[in-house]
Amino acid sequence: MTTRIAHLALAGLCTFGTLGAAFASLSAAAADAWPAKPVTIIAPFAAGGSTDLTARMIAAKLREQLGQSFVVDNRAGAAGNIGADMVAKAAPDGYTLLLATSSHVTNMALYKSLSYDFVRDLVPVAPVAFIPSVLVVHPSVPAKDLAGFIQLIRDPAGKVNYGSSGGGSSPHLAAEVFNKMAKGQMVHVPYKGSGPALVDLLGGQIQAVFSPFVDALPYIKAGKLRALGMTSKRRSPLLPELPAIGEALPGYDVVLWNGIFAPAKTPPKVVAKLNAAIGAILRQEETKRLLAEQGSEPLIETPDEFRKFVAAEVPKWRSLVDLAGARVD
Repeated sequence: MTTRIAHLALAGLCTFGTLGAAFASLSAAAADAWPAKPVTIIAPFAAGGSTDLTARMIAAKLREQLGQSFVVDNRAGAAGNIGADMVAKAAPDGYTLLLATSSHVTNMALYKSLSYDFVRDLVPVAPVAFIPSVLVVHPSVPAKDLAGFIQLIRDPAGKVNYGSSGGGSSPHLAAEVFNKMAKGQMVHVPYKGSGPALVDLLGGQIQAVFSPFVDALPYIKAGKLRALGMTSKRRSPLLPELPAIGEALPGYDVVLWNGIFAPAKTPPKVVAKLNAAIGAILRQEETKRLLAEQGSEPLIETPDEFRKFVAAEVPKWRSLVDLAGARVD
């Protein structure tokens, strides 16, 4: 009897081993065939913003590269956490992706408790671009340059109110770091998005906004807003006469980025294939032109390089959050 049980157990182990090998073979075949059906890219911010525009451009280009439909699904809310949570909990098969931004790293420091872990539950696939922001003011503001603006915000009688897309958002952090480094006294006015903040800035209800370049550029060119400085280390080729804020405040550098992420445990073959396709897209002259029109610069890295980049961003943005004194919960 004992011998028979042993034989049955051994047979069972062999069966399970065979099934395991079969499942592994199926998974490998599925990874090789990817994408065999439409892929969804979650854009975790509202339609019409810079993240949405980039997601739609990448989706269209991936369709050309890989011969399969890539659909953008806007899931805005909670500073990008709603969309990120959806992807973190999606099946790790390469058919649900996230266009994440540096805001998602910031959220790790801003929120005491999140329903997902950005580093643990998502795998970096490929970066897309660096995204500088620009300090813009209403034309009624008397300051004509950075030096004049710094002097203005140091004056208690200056009464400069700045808008942002919400407490702890990247525009809020960019402004507060500027405020502290300049020893200014600007007052924060939070909005539910960068769009409403720009509307009030155009109307003169507030005096300044640290805006994503792509959102503010049309108003700058039309003379409806005055640009004072870029948040990046270097000047923008679109407005080469506009100084970098670091020229007036040495060490100031608050630049956003975005990139494609997938659920953890997504097959490495899928990650590698998607990374190669996005790299090819970012090398296209048309893509470079489209990104330049948004004031962005393409960022090409391998999945491992991008993973290391994200890991280094976590302490960097945590220090900016601490400097700004920002908290959400």
